[in-house]
Amino acid sequence: MTDIATSAEETALIEAARRVLPGGTFGNFPAEIIIAEGHGAHVRDVAGRDYIDYLLGSGPMFIGHAHPSVTEAVLAQVPKGTTFFANNPAGIRLAEAIVAAVPCAEQIRFVSSGSEADLYAMRLARAVRKRPKIVKFEGGYHGMSDWGLMSLAPKRLANFPEAVPDSPGIPDAVRAEVLVAPFNDAAAAVALIEARHDEIGGVILEPFQRLIPPAPGFLQAVREVTARLGIPLIFDEVVTGFRFAYGGAQELYGVTPDICTLGKIIGGGFPLAAVAGRADLMKHFDRAAVEEDGFLTQIGTLSGNPVAAVAGLATLEVLRAPGAYEAVRATGRSLMDGLAGLIAEAGIPAQLVGESVLFDVVYAAGEMRDYRALLRQDGAMQKHVNGALRARGILKGDSKYYLSTAHSAEDVARTLDAFRAALATLPATRRVA
Repeated sequence: MTDIATSAEETALIEAARRVLPGGTFGNFPAEIIIAEGHGAHVRDVAGRDYIDYLLGSGPMFIGHAHPSVTEAVLAQVPKGTTFFANNPAGIRLAEAIVAAVPCAEQIRFVSSGSEADLYAMRLARAVRKRPKIVKFEGGYHGMSDWGLMSLAPKRLANFPEAVPDSPGIPDAVRAEVLVAPFNDAAAAVALIEARHDEIGGVILEPFQRLIPPAPGFLQAVREVTARLGIPLIFDEVVTGFRFAYGGAQELYGVTPDICTLGKIIGGGFPLAAVAGRADLMKHFDRAAVEEDGFLTQIGTLSGNPVAAVAGLATLEVLRAPGAYEAVRATGRSLMDGLAGLIAEAGIPAQLVGESVLFDVVYAAGEMRDYRALLRQDGAMQKHVNGALRARGILKGDSKYYLSTAHSAEDVARTLDAFRAALATLPATRRVA
């Protein structure tokens, strides 16, 4: 590792951040955490504290930080140029790799962020259908656009299908164009789509919503009704793409949408995302292939950036290695099993929710099927344990453990030791009698 900054430098940086950044942050993570470097499954802050990293940059670093293959590819590309606005070989090869891997992908269009990808996917569906409304599922995260920020984490619970804006500054007119359904309620989703199909441009959902796996038959029911009524179905796979399987959640769950969005892993730690889908839908990005009123304008200065593309290609090559997914899932299962055992041993009202590559401890009893079920969680207990873990060298987000191919058995053992110690700091009143 490189030279480590002193704690005085850390203090100076925190003070500088408070002067020049709203809230002292980039808007993502607490201001007191300033990461200086990362290698494999570990990061180090500017004061020299080492952490086992389950944040992974909010997910992109699925093969670990500074992976030698990614670093080599990036260092080879940078002297050749960092962006061109025109096509470049690496971007074309990455598009080929994604089309070969993802079931719904016949063509792709690159953008720079998952928020952009989701915005364009919804716009594409509306353009194809010539209908204005989007159906989404309460608690689903689809980026920072006005449409995406409807009923992600509503401050009040509304009757379905009413949408609740999650941010000021969103026009009231947008609320009228979003219909909201409960996740994992197939009957409600089908009934809504059938009743309002003449108004609906597209349906978007995370096939694995934040932490919640799909209930048996749920994705299949949404796929059937949208296919029957000719409504484009969008899977937001920004998180799950190339993580749940090489072909994403659509491969794992065996349900193929019409369009999907991808990000995080495909850029190998650099800003890159994509809309992917059937060629007859994606042709709307091609002025020569559709009538003028069907052409979807999409321009991005850094779309298909060659540095991001070579990083993505190197990452996908690592993930194609035999046994890569089996190994990371085995590590994740070992951690999940260990955490569940410690919860039971301590008598804590909590449970593990998610998949072995992406999960968290939810501090609540009862089945976790949708957003409203997650609201039962004891947020104070979650915050306390997460803080105690960070103090013991475990870095994670508020509500996720991201696993990587770089996490080791030793990392799992250290994490379980830290979790045991964190639970011991809970007041006795937080425990089950």
